[in-house]
Amino acid sequence: MYDYVLFDLDGTLTDSADGVINSVLYALKKKGIEEHDRNKLFAFVGPPLTDSFMKHYGMSEEEAREMIFVYREYYEPKGWAENRVYEGIPEVLKELRAQGKHLLVATSKPEHFAKRILEHFDLAQYFELIRGASMDEKINRKEQVIACVIEDIGAEHMKEMVMVGDREHDVIGARLNGLPCVGVLYGYGSREELEAAGAAAICPTVKELPEYL
Repeated sequence: MYDYVLFDLDGTLTDSADGVINSVLYALKKKGIEEHDRNKLFAFVGPPLTDSFMKHYGMSEEEAREMIFVYREYYEPKGWAENRVYEGIPEVLKELRAQGKHLLVATSKPEHFAKRILEHFDLAQYFELIRGASMDEKINRKEQVIACVIEDIGAEHMKEMVMVGDREHDVIGARLNGLPCVGVLYGYGSREELEAAGAAAICPTVKELPEYL
């Protein structure tokens, strides 16, 4: 039985693709890069932005970090709200809380944006702890954020913890901290990606989450 459930945010609790993609397009355009294929930018939803700019546009780490500041020029006032809660998520969170589960958030998104989004959609009430990346990018990888959650909750509860996420970064980040991860298919990752990363289980829909936990 898993009593402590760590949730990813983008692609797991909310569909944030529009805001993220619009922010990336804004940053690329200011860099002089015209990107016409929005589908290509779905790869930016979930993973650390530094990694994505380096991987998909061949930028150095320094260039990628500079891009994040430009990205936030759009995301800070507007992009964060171009978002929606997946249908059924509030009901699932309410059910898990009724079962006595401790619900936590571990996201690569900057923590203050994560809290703003969850409060905006009235989801913050279900979570005992919301942890995310730091604005200075010193903490930005999923394994770092998960480690912070474990430290806050107490390592003695690790055997009772499970991660829920939609991308390989969630699975790998959990494994590096000794936790299993339930991969979800309604987000942005594929079954192949999640299985290759070593997900403990694959949950197809929001409605099925409680039985997988």
